[in-house]
Amino acid sequence: MPSSPAAAPPTASERTRQLRRVALSGLLGTAVEFYDFLVYGTVAALVFGELFFPGADPAVGTIAAFGTFAAGYVARPLGGVLFGHFGDRLGRKSMLLLTMGLMGGASFLIGLLPTYETIGVWAPVLLIALRVIQGIAIGGEWGGATLMVVEHAGERRRGLWSSFTQMGAPLGSLLSTAVVAYVVTLPKDEFAAWGWRLPFLLSVVLLGVGMFVRLKVVESPLFAEVRKDSAESRLPILDVLRTPRPVLLACCVGIGAFTAQSLLTSYMIAYATGIGYARPQVLDALTVSACVALVVLPCASALSDRVGRRPVVLIGAVTSAALAFPVMALVDSKSPGLLILAVVLGHGIAQSTMYGPLGALLTEMFGTKVRYTGASLGYQGATLVGAGFSPMIAGSLVAGSGSSTPVALLLCGGAAITALTVCFVRETHRTTLTEPTAQPNVPHTEEISA
Repeated sequence: MPSSPAAAPPTASERTRQLRRVALSGLLGTAVEFYDFLVYGTVAALVFGELFFPGADPAVGTIAAFGTFAAGYVARPLGGVLFGHFGDRLGRKSMLLLTMGLMGGASFLIGLLPTYETIGVWAPVLLIALRVIQGIAIGGEWGGATLMVVEHAGERRRGLWSSFTQMGAPLGSLLSTAVVAYVVTLPKDEFAAWGWRLPFLLSVVLLGVGMFVRLKVVESPLFAEVRKDSAESRLPILDVLRTPRPVLLACCVGIGAFTAQSLLTSYMIAYATGIGYARPQVLDALTVSACVALVVLPCASALSDRVGRRPVVLIGAVTSAALAFPVMALVDSKSPGLLILAVVLGHGIAQSTMYGPLGALLTEMFGTKVRYTGASLGYQGATLVGAGFSPMIAGSLVAGSGSSTPVALLLCGGAAITALTVCFVRETHRTTLTEPTAQPNVPHTEEISA
């Protein structure tokens, strides 16, 4: 019997529609995930110290609350490895649906969690456990969402299209800040009793929206082609770690962006309210900054398609370091207007310039067989070092010194690591993802993607 004719390849218009759908999925899905993750950081800064760590000095309570915040970041590399493994073997789409379900479920349960007053020590234990689940989920989210977009995109505009996933972070921050800004208008007793739960419970609605969008996307064509033509890697993590240089570079190049993100968003709420700002004033600053970031991110990413990833990331790192002390001086002025300016300069502009090209840069550093694992491990390692411990370290140092200088020094240190690493990362914006080696100009990557 004659064989059935092969399915016709998609037309240019069909590929464009698929790319737009995948980009929208990356934007909305990542926004939902980051909303859930960042709501925790915001509420931790406002109320978790007194609800889950009572009886301690207020500064100690804040440090303990941010310790649970760090637990989520510690789990993120584990999520990157776990979901990267199955994403490189079974496919990107199914893992993205699973990460979203885990994140939404954990956030909803946090909204139902009894406090220390009700169940004692089990309250912080369960809080940390749910935070770890959040960290595992978001650890697998970014890599899958970003490389789905990059692997669907054309070679000349990968940076621009990947920025849609990157924009999910400020969009999620904008959503979380808006919801928290609303609930903090409640009387203090009501906010502490039940108002803080509302942002977490809303996760169910956002979860439904995200799942609906994700179910509409198609699998990555590059992954489907590689899986058809060759056997998948049995243990992608071992293939990646066999030549660790690209992973280490991927991790270090993102540290500056994540240090700035955590210190100028989640930690800034605790610091600014501690020196006299009203909570709505701080949340207003974060809202304006997130709106600015939604403009800067695609601009920086599109520029990286033209001049390269390295120059744009370097500009962002140098700007972040140069603005660190002026930004904290503006915050210390106790002027609401200058607080907005400070967060916009440090986070909305400098941090976003560093962060924008990272989606394309990190995915271009690994071959298709191990791209989910490699990019996720590098990205989540950067979040662990840059964002996971920065608020806790800053809280400890500021409590001891009574000065914002440690915050500025941490911002400078993170930016310096990124700027130094850029010198060792080869340019990737003109590489071809369909080649046997995704990035031949990064030392040792050939062995990873062979």
